[in-house]
Amino acid sequence: MGGTMRSGAVPVPESAWNAGKVLDPNAVGQAIKQLLARTEIVQTHAHVAVSDAVATFRVLDLENAASDQQVSAAVAKELALDPERFATRWVDVGEEDDRRTVYAAAWDRTTMKSISDAVRAAGLDPVVVELKSAALARTVSDRSCIVLDLVSNPAEIVIIDRHLPQLWHGFELKTPISEGLEEALATQLLSAIRFFKRRRDTSLRPTSPLLVASEQTLPGQLLNDLSDLVGHPARALAAPSRVPASVRHSTYLTCLGLMMRRDQ
Repeated sequence: MGGTMRSGAVPVPESAWNAGKVLDPNAVGQAIKQLLARTEIVQTHAHVAVSDAVATFRVLDLENAASDQQVSAAVAKELALDPERFATRWVDVGEEDDRRTVYAAAWDRTTMKSISDAVRAAGLDPVVVELKSAALARTVSDRSCIVLDLVSNPAEIVIIDRHLPQLWHGFELKTPISEGLEEALATQLLSAIRFFKRRRDTSLRPTSPLLVASEQTLPGQLLNDLSDLVGHPARALAAPSRVPASVRHSTYLTCLGLMMRRDQ
């Protein structure tokens, strides 16, 4: 940690994946294998961040005295899914003001198996798999913020509150940046923000920043217009402090993962 980081990207055949789901594990695995060889990465233990489109999560605020059995019951109520098809896990993420905060995630077993099979086909051991939103929450220092990722396809909005991902929303981005995106982006952002603010005890305020990730340098006027339309100060997502300036950090938002453990 903190040393030189090797990184790289490689295209995947369109027929091999769709909307974050792996359709051809062997084809995806072969692409990863070629990438590893090109970047001279020799480690074999993989931390895998997967699209939020393939799973779902909840952050529960419970009484500190709640037992593990009560937590499991609360998670089952929030994520009422078929246990034969979906796997569910939860983990404590902190205690504050006599409250117990729990992060719970559920994912389709078949979908996750395809992703794990692709990683194994590349000769890697998928030690940990987690949702991208959880990995993304670790790249920002703000307690509460909105992250707009224009690098992903589809584009993604992640609302982070109390340093935890609280809401994920994906949408198709059809308008090029050069043609002006302010109104289209503001519509998606405001929809996500209004939905989130229906919850109680949120700390998202007008001063909470809107952080925008893009492979292209965003015009200052676009950020100013987004600030006016959305009501949150907008700025480009800064590079993580450990990453050298020569590395395009916005391409590698999903670096480390410690949540969705491999389903045995």
